[in-house]
Amino acid sequence: MSSFAHMEELGLTAKCQESVLSPLLDKLFPISGSHSLPFRNGLVQDKCGNFSRTDKRIFLLETQETTKTPDPASANFGRSAADGATRQTSRTDAERDCRRARLILTRILWRRSALPNRARGPGKPSELLVITAATEVTDGYLRFMRTIRQFNYTVQVLGLGEEWKGGDVARTVGGGQKVRWLKKELEKHKDKQNTAIMFVDSYDVILASGPEELLKKFSRFSHRVVFSAEGFCWPDQRLASKYPVVHHGKRYLNSGGFSGYAPEVYAIVKQWKYKDDDDDQLFYTRIYLDKEQRRKFNITLDHKSHIFQNLNGAIEEVVLKFEKSRVRARNVAYDTLPVVIHGNGPTKLQLNYLGNYVPTAWTYEHGCGICDDDLLDLSGLSDEEMPLVHIAVFIEQPTPFLEEFLERLATLSYPHTRLRLFIHNNVVYHEQHVERFWTRHRSLFPGARIVGPEENLKQDQARNMAVEACKKDVSCDYFFSIDSDVALINPDILRILIEENKSVIAPMLSRHGKLWSNFWGLSPEGFYSRAEDYIDIVQSKRVGLWNVPYITQVYLIRGETLRSRLSAVSLYQQEGMDPDMSFCKSVREQGIFMFVSNRDEFGRLVSSTSYNISRLHPDMWQIFNNPVDWREKYVHENYSKIFDDDENVVEQPCPDVYWFPAFSDRMCDELVETMEDFGGWSGGKHNDERLSGGYENVPTVDIHMNQIQFEKEWLKFLKDYIAPVTEKLYPGYYPRAQAVMNFVVRYRPDEQPSLRPHHDSSTFTINIALNRKNIDYEGGGCRFLRYDCKVESPRKGWSFMHPGRLTHYHEGLPVTRGTRYIMVSFVDP
Repeated sequence: MSSFAHMEELGLTAKCQESVLSPLLDKLFPISGSHSLPFRNGLVQDKCGNFSRTDKRIFLLETQETTKTPDPASANFGRSAADGATRQTSRTDAERDCRRARLILTRILWRRSALPNRARGPGKPSELLVITAATEVTDGYLRFMRTIRQFNYTVQVLGLGEEWKGGDVARTVGGGQKVRWLKKELEKHKDKQNTAIMFVDSYDVILASGPEELLKKFSRFSHRVVFSAEGFCWPDQRLASKYPVVHHGKRYLNSGGFSGYAPEVYAIVKQWKYKDDDDDQLFYTRIYLDKEQRRKFNITLDHKSHIFQNLNGAIEEVVLKFEKSRVRARNVAYDTLPVVIHGNGPTKLQLNYLGNYVPTAWTYEHGCGICDDDLLDLSGLSDEEMPLVHIAVFIEQPTPFLEEFLERLATLSYPHTRLRLFIHNNVVYHEQHVERFWTRHRSLFPGARIVGPEENLKQDQARNMAVEACKKDVSCDYFFSIDSDVALINPDILRILIEENKSVIAPMLSRHGKLWSNFWGLSPEGFYSRAEDYIDIVQSKRVGLWNVPYITQVYLIRGETLRSRLSAVSLYQQEGMDPDMSFCKSVREQGIFMFVSNRDEFGRLVSSTSYNISRLHPDMWQIFNNPVDWREKYVHENYSKIFDDDENVVEQPCPDVYWFPAFSDRMCDELVETMEDFGGWSGGKHNDERLSGGYENVPTVDIHMNQIQFEKEWLKFLKDYIAPVTEKLYPGYYPRAQAVMNFVVRYRPDEQPSLRPHHDSSTFTINIALNRKNIDYEGGGCRFLRYDCKVESPRKGWSFMHPGRLTHYHEGLPVTRGTRYIMVSFVDP
């Protein structure tokens, strides 16, 4: 009869089993097994597999010695299994048996402590050697080695520089080559009794803590070898039923991480006699499932992720735990803090997310802890020594503010002799803008290539054409791809990104005031998705370098990366994918990390939504979708100085008449051109069908904003730009910024040269000059009769603001030559 079957014969009470025996068993086996199970439901039996042969011998000896002495009060204790008859044990007998069982286990503990280390199972190893395998230096390998150095592990890398013959382990079975390497390496360590070996993968592994914690946790297992565990039986699901039952925790072996004493680990891998592309996990699984070998080598699994956390099937169990100046990955299912984080299977993206923080990549106390690692320094290089950059511009759709986009290329703070320009324009409307840019700046980009819509190139073909040019040019150090809906405001962007020294990196950009950006997470199905930290990164609440699965619109790629790991890859053409999704998938599949940086202010994204190129100047209508770009193009450059009391920008030519900069020259010109293109001038008659009453008391030759569908945009301008000025100049008045009468007036000597004296039907009026006196016209101006005060030389783009219906009776002075245009708005009627 086995010792534990014998224990069942004791007939001990559940109270004794749970309150007395369980704690003693936990002392014997502090981590393994299922602690929370009741004794009768398998606690002792679960523990049985964890007894060494010596422990079992001691247990049998103790039970035999106890049963040799006849004791009427404990007859049940000594009866044989052949008796068969069931006898009720009295309460007194049960308590006595419980005490006796406790005595037995206590003696086991005492005898165990007196045995030599090897006989009683593992003590704490004196040293730890980490062994990993990698054939090439990848971004994942560099990340792994950074955590190795941070915690001062001793590491041996196997296979570096060798050809990988272990099969395509990302898609199917394989990996046996790692076992062969490990077998050879452990020849050096097979006799080191107190050396612990930890073997882990490198490309998809992060270490979260140091050797001291790892060895402490390993020692608590009281086993010679500990493999990581997962929830899937791979690669042979038919073996699932052969695994020992696990009531709480992951049941199946994973070979991506294991630790053990050197002699036992060597004895295991010494059995390898298979091909390099055979499966390493299947090899270890068969050894573990062999009961004799499992006992011989004293192997267990890390069921609850005390040391090893495999992410496949457990993503929802793992969260970030921010500690003081460090970050851990916490398994909430078992409340453990694993030391080794393994992104096995399809969990590489989740590992990248965790790696943005663990262990000190980013903390609340210190921010980015890795941003200044491995930086390039370009400061000492002459212009001709700077890296050569191929800039590829893609105009694939009608885009607002394209002229400004192109002009920024000419103002990059980078030697233009070290730039090569490629432009693909797929929009006929934008040919005029590209042509004007090329006429002005062709000397800056003498070798530029411009591909127009007449060549009928698809977007993916154009992108491949541009990237192939860099691949074929061995002097191409970097490839900079930029789409037309990117507004770069930082002229140093190329220097900044190059100095970050990454294979692929993008500047973080978003639409103004919105969460739409040029990077995203991905859902399991491969579609756009927000990561948990997405909003904090976009809003710059967390600043650093972020390893992300998806970037678009603007990014920098190292030329050497294109000519090596991406040399045979079709970056932009995959079935059923947009070019940007195809690009990111191709890069990820090659194990290349894509970073996005929000360490600097780079610019913003321009929204092309509802961009109507049927209008003469469609950018004018972009005040809602692209307010920052609209302001830069259409608001006077000195407008902001109005609110600086030291600037004295605002003038007061007449009592309570204020004069201040409002429109840029471009806005003035485009507004006039839009009105003339529309052509529906009123004729200056009293009868006016545009008005609700049909009659205008003081008519002008004009066009209303609502006639060109610009009234909504104009009211937005009043609210955002005129109302703040009103509050400053007329303290105590808070405008509603509402207006019904908003119109452009045209004065001509042969049409309507002047306007008779009148009051405006407004609380206040603005009057913006749209062209230049003595150049575009002569004469004109405004006279305020009550004060006999004239403003005869209005400046283009400047606005008058004066009270309307009560105090400022005024007239328009005659235009004697040319055409004068003004923009008038009766605000808060």
